[in-house]
Amino acid sequence: MPNQAQMDKIKAAQGFIAALDQSGGSTPKALRLYGVEESAYSDEAEMYDMIHAMRSRIAKAPAFTGDKVIGAILFEMTMDRDIDGTPTATYMWQERGVVPFLKVDKGLADEEDGVQVMKDMPELDALCDRAVKAGVFGTKMRSVINAANEDGIKKVVAQQFEVGKQIINHGLVPIIEPEVTITIADKAQAEAILVDAIKSELDALSDDQTVMLKLTLPETANHYKALVDHPRVASVVALSGGYSRDEANNRLSQNTGMIASFSRALTEGLSAGQSDDEFAGTIADTIDSIYEASIAG
Repeated sequence: MPNQAQMDKIKAAQGFIAALDQSGGSTPKALRLYGVEESAYSDEAEMYDMIHAMRSRIAKAPAFTGDKVIGAILFEMTMDRDIDGTPTATYMWQERGVVPFLKVDKGLADEEDGVQVMKDMPELDALCDRAVKAGVFGTKMRSVINAANEDGIKKVVAQQFEVGKQIINHGLVPIIEPEVTITIADKAQAEAILVDAIKSELDALSDDQTVMLKLTLPETANHYKALVDHPRVASVVALSGGYSRDEANNRLSQNTGMIASFSRALTEGLSAGQSDDEFAGTIADTIDSIYEASIAG
């Protein structure tokens, strides 16, 4: 069973979830935006050392506490590492009051029917067992929707919920993330198909099965309100999806009950070259703005 204190915090939704789960493919870009060029590291091990240093600096910032940041999504290698000698998930909850999640997907399959489903995860059960032992509350896994293709979208949602039930069996709460690409011409139509597909899957869950949803900020405000209010949903969080922080915050504030789960928008403006005071001030302003947008609805 999930930790009840952590579940209460997530359901209260007074704050947002920080996405600190850049994987191997997105880490170089995240480091570059942070002011660390690829010439600064010679191999993958050094690259992961540097991204962990960035994540640790964020986690240790005075403003990064459970008062406004209710959760953090961790990359597998982050879960396996320490912050100041304490395992990362333990540090997040015990030292910062932040509920820890783990990214579990292994990337995307090639596009078919306008979507990219998740690659197979043959080691998922073993990873979930490790996550439970590490004190992780829930998981996150991402698929991508690139067109308003009903067959493709239903396939994405069915896979997400099938894997989600496997995760629930380990006592974890899965974040279902079928991301709609923000640049597609038929985004609104894709979102109309998506909300119906998700609701059908939610209605089929048993009373002891709880999920979270992570969704692209919609074209129509409160488009996902029925999902926010669904009894099988602990929380609905929004991904920034490439929107600037100001645009993401503006859209988020128009969606009642949705809170943020931003990655790039969270680290926007942070730099490895900043002094500790400059870094702390920048992230405090960022946290304040995302928090205000998250509780505005």
